[in-house]
Amino acid sequence: MTLTLGETEVPWAGGDRTVVGANLSLPLFRTLSGVLAGHPYLKVVVDRVESTWHLLDTRVHPFHVNYIATRVLGMTLDELDADLDAFNASVYMDPERRFLLGVLSLHSEEAADGSESPFLVLETTEADTMHAALLEEFYLYVRGRVDGRLPLLLKPANHGQEHELASVGEARVPRILSHRLFGDRTRTCLNPGEAEGRLRHFRTMAEYEAAAAQLGWADIVAMPRLPDDVPRVAGFVNTEPITPLSHTNVLASGWGIPNAIMRDLDALVRRDGLDGAWVRYRVREDAVTLEPLSAAPDLTKPAWHQQRIRIETPLLDEAPVLALHRLRSTDRDSYGTKAANLGELHHVLDSRTADLTAFYARPRPPRRDLLGHLAARLGEQGASPERLRAAAARCVAETVRAPEGVALPFRLHHLFLTSSPALQQGIGKLKMALELEAFDIVDPLCLSLQHLVRTAPMPDEVARAITASVPGPPAGGHRMVVRSSSNAEDLPGFSAAGIYDSVTTVRGVEQLMDAVRQVWASLLSPRSVRLRHQVGISLDDTYMGVIVQEYVPASLGGVLVTCNPTRREDFRNVYLNCTPGSPERVVDGTVLPQQYLYNTVEGGGRTLDVGTSGEDLPPETRTALARLALTGRLLQSHFSADDPDGALDIEWLMTDEGAFRLVQVRPYAR
Repeated sequence: MTLTLGETEVPWAGGDRTVVGANLSLPLFRTLSGVLAGHPYLKVVVDRVESTWHLLDTRVHPFHVNYIATRVLGMTLDELDADLDAFNASVYMDPERRFLLGVLSLHSEEAADGSESPFLVLETTEADTMHAALLEEFYLYVRGRVDGRLPLLLKPANHGQEHELASVGEARVPRILSHRLFGDRTRTCLNPGEAEGRLRHFRTMAEYEAAAAQLGWADIVAMPRLPDDVPRVAGFVNTEPITPLSHTNVLASGWGIPNAIMRDLDALVRRDGLDGAWVRYRVREDAVTLEPLSAAPDLTKPAWHQQRIRIETPLLDEAPVLALHRLRSTDRDSYGTKAANLGELHHVLDSRTADLTAFYARPRPPRRDLLGHLAARLGEQGASPERLRAAAARCVAETVRAPEGVALPFRLHHLFLTSSPALQQGIGKLKMALELEAFDIVDPLCLSLQHLVRTAPMPDEVARAITASVPGPPAGGHRMVVRSSSNAEDLPGFSAAGIYDSVTTVRGVEQLMDAVRQVWASLLSPRSVRLRHQVGISLDDTYMGVIVQEYVPASLGGVLVTCNPTRREDFRNVYLNCTPGSPERVVDGTVLPQQYLYNTVEGGGRTLDVGTSGEDLPPETRTALARLALTGRLLQSHFSADDPDGALDIEWLMTDEGAFRLVQVRPYAR
């Protein structure tokens, strides 16, 4: 059957409405389509043997392979599941494949007169390895069966397809890249969730700062870009682009609150008078909505008001200043989790004895495991488990290095605090104010204590321990980076992302001592004290270790997390952000980074956003980042051994020579 663009009647009353062989019109598309990421979409299958195509009823057939196996090839689902990976390879990777699988999505662009013009985009799944001739054949087949008044563009699904299409003229196969198609998306999910609360819309930082002290747990805070010191509230809304790996979104993830980008919020607020109104805020991967409520809801305080975070008792005994490579993860109670994790990283890289295949060894029903995919990624097809473990350890050790440096134990922080009667008296007052919940004086007390920490003289014993152990000659031009490593962060339910200080431009003894004091002082910032108090972490049990690392110049720096932050059930992808220079620029919002997803199961990667730079990275750099993403996944097997799906948050940098250094490994709040 063939429908025309103007036809409006739907010839089906129910059941499976899948169509075989028909030309595609806009009404037929809308009849069969579902919605993904806010856009209508339709799954299509081209059968090269039968010279026809299938337009799948999305409601009935959510998976291409299930449809092909059961409806075209007459298999049962049990037969498909028994050899699913081999079947997937036959339809996504075989260069002589019978079927071409793809998705058509409907988009629109605004014309000069303000009208909306619809167009279709064709793409394959992200793991598809179609070569140039197949991509061209697929596009031309679909183009010949879609109403000619609907423009059709091909979107490469991964970097490999981009490379293949370079040999095909754009006049023959018009195309659009993913970051061009979605870079101006009006609404974008950052952290899924739902909340009811009072919308507080701030157009400037000055407006926010004037009201920040009055923000409470029932507020949904909206502004161009939320500051890192935003208090714990019901939800976040950003009106300008930001990455899911920003500090504020890591906090949203750890706190379990919705967060999204809504570029149209200003217009929505003006139209519906939503500023200060009660709203229902829903954030999902495929939709972001903000609905006014007719009346204030009957809200109860969220569960985190009763949340109590367990913290291990810090060890304040004779722990020495140690080189990072001498630490192990079990040393966290003396040096903090960040320092202990870097020590553990040294051990993994140097010993090559850790089993880094555990993530891939987990059952992924109907798959028994993903070890065959790992073998393919490592070029070790058919390898024994022992050989595969050795190959994984070798891959990681050859791809990344751990930072050189030293760790200052909690003991030095304790000696510093107890050396000053003024500090002890001030801490006593702060503890009393917290116990009495006299929050009007907590912030001034914190600020006064921070000033005392930054200006108090360093006890001789502490100064000697630091200066005798720092890497390189501290009196010269040797540059160091001083980082926090507290026992009150990276805890289940309490990530503390961005609330403690690091100092990245340290030279000489005097600057080193100032930087150490600044890091110690950040443990007493008003925000960090309030956040810990909210979850029951006692001031008496909270200490700060310090990491002193060598400074390594970076041509590229970034963050990766071993999950897809906006789709938690996705076990394939690693999300990676980067920008020229320091990785801190990715998370602090100074620039919008380049953003990538790398598939660590079937392989391949794709560009999501080119960020402030406006340009994608060169292909050879993207290939190197794919190996870094795989390395992060392998390290997840070791650092998340108690929870194989527990994601890692890794800060990294790439030197001018193309070598990768990992400067931080921590749990990613989920």
